[in-house]
Order: sequence, then structure tokens, then C-alpha cells
Amino acid sequence: MQHVMDDKMILVTGGAGYIGSHTCVELANSGYKLVVLDNLSNSSAKVLPRIESIIQQKITFVQGDIRHRETLEAVFRQYNIAAVIHFAGLKTLNESVSQPMSYYDNNVSGTITLCNVMAEFDCKTLIFSSSAAVYAEISNQPIREDFPLAANNPYGRSKLIIEQILTDLHRADPAWSIALLRYFNPVGAHFSGLIGEHSNATSTNLMPCLSQVATGKRDKLFIYGNDYKTRDGTGVRDYIHVADLAKAHVKALIKALDSSDVLTLNIGTGRGYSVLEVIAAFEKVSGQKIPFEMVARRAKDLARCVADPSLAIKTLNWKAELDINRMCADSWHWQTHNPDGYA
Repeated sequence: MQHVMDDKMILVTGGAGYIGSHTCVELANSGYKLVVLDNLSNSSAKVLPRIESIIQQKITFVQGDIRHRETLEAVFRQYNIAAVIHFAGLKTLNESVSQPMSYYDNNVSGTITLCNVMAEFDCKTLIFSSSAAVYAEISNQPIREDFPLAANNPYGRSKLIIEQILTDLHRADPAWSIALLRYFNPVGAHFSGLIGEHSNATSTNLMPCLSQVATGKRDKLFIYGNDYKTRDGTGVRDYIHVADLAKAHVKALIKALDSSDVLTLNIGTGRGYSVLEVIAAFEKVSGQKIPFEMVARRAKDLARCVADPSLAIKTLNWKAELDINRMCADSWHWQTHNPDGYA
């Protein structure tokens, strides 16, 4: 079933970012008309012509901030918005610890402003970009949606607070249709090599760091902890290709436009890979040797964090299809064609 709405559009906040840009491609491929709103604080305007080149059509772009009510009202007045996919927000875990107020201001206050404007224009369908960071530290795996919640940093707490706000909003007004998508570890890039993750020297995520070591931008990879109770002592994570993640948003949108409920779904593969397994896969597809150094664990890093995605598979008729080799190959393709990201 497909909703292709003649005059209606989907507002994608943070649509110039990593996951947002890939979701714009999948939405356009599914026939949706888009308005992208982004303040470009964590993304580049250069991504927009690249999206257009992939989808072979123009997209409407508004540079603006979700915290500015007047900007949002102008967008809703000008365009007939049927639903919002909400990516806009700050997303670096370590930075959130040193700058908690900017995380609560951007993520929480921004979402409240967005919801107030949506209600004003009677637009009550929202897909929210949440995170596995909302879960409590538990050894019981894989993680189901009904597991205990307790974020341990301001980034994760901002996501959890927003989930609670949106749940309360639906309880107060059941006309709202909301999907809370809890991502595990998005990696990879569009197969064209035109869009991908813009990382910098301070990036701590495994795949960008691997790519930078492989191209000589970094001397070596640091592996934090090799004494976990895992297959090889290194941390195990559920990595998901960003294209599979983007497709989950399209399926969630179709579902949300058809119902009024709060759907909470893990978006992962259900398969965990250790750091050493990811390095081996990356070396295989890139033909590059990755030098690494084992260092002490980071505080609060889990040994294992793997999704149980069965509810999303059942509810959305969606399933992650791309494996770790493809994730590494597409990351490497992006990195070699864009050594400085969008710079």
C-alpha cells in the first residue's frame, strides 16, 4: 500500500544530516514530496544537490531551526504538510556530557516547539528518531522494546524525555499518530558514493574511524577494551546499514499515516558484530590493513548491545537486508570518493 499525496508533503527536519539525507532518498523513491528543514549546524548544504542528483528531482529546502516557532509556522503555512519525520537534534554522546544544556535545548525544547506548531496546523503524524541509548544497562540480550529504560548521558536522556513527552501527547490527544524508532548503530553510505556520514577528526564512531585509518587520515584505530565477556573480548554491537534504516522510516510513515497510535520499535538487524569482526570485514572489502591499539575500556560502555527487531519486522513488514560486508564496502566507497566528507 502506498500513500502518494497529490498536494501534501512530508517535512523532514534535519534532512541534510546523515540519516536524514538517506531517508529523503528513500521517501522520494517511494513517491513522496519533501520539504527539508535543517539549520546546517551538523550538516552541509552540499548534500542537497547530491540528493537531487540521486533522485533526479528538486527538493524544497528551508534553512531554519526547529526551536524558532516563526520559521516552523511559515513552513506549515506555505506547504501542505501531511506528516513530519523528525531527525533534527544534537547527537554526540561525549559532547552531551560537557554541554547538557544545549542538548536539552536543541532536542527537547525543539521537539516541544515542533509539536506545538504541528498541532496548530492539525498535522498529527510524527516519526521520531530515537536511539538504543534510552535502554538501561542490562546483560539480558537481545534487547526488546519492553526492556527497562534508563539513559546514562544527556544525549540518551534527551531522547528518552522526548519519547515520554510524545507518549503523553498521544494520551492527551489520541488523534496523534507517532512512531518512536530506536536505532542501533547506523553505518554505511548510499551505494552511489554521493551521500554518507560526514565525520571529522573528533569522531569516535567505529566506522568513520576505520575509514580514516584506511585512508591514512589517522595513524591507527583505538579499541576500547578487549576483556569483555564476548567472542573475542571486544565490544559487540548491532550495526545497521543506513539504507535499511532509511527504508524503515518509509514503512513507519506508511503505517503512521494509516493509524493513530504510538509505535515503539527497535530498528536493528538482530545480529551483533565485535570490533575485531568489523575490522576483519573492512580489511577484506577495502584491501587495506588496519593498524590498531588496545586501550582501556571507556566508562559505561556495554559489552554487548544487540536489538531484537522482531516487532518492527512484524509491524512494518520491513527487514534489514544488507550485511556487514556491504556496510563496510559502502562506507569505504564513500570515504575514498569523499576523503574530506562534504568539505
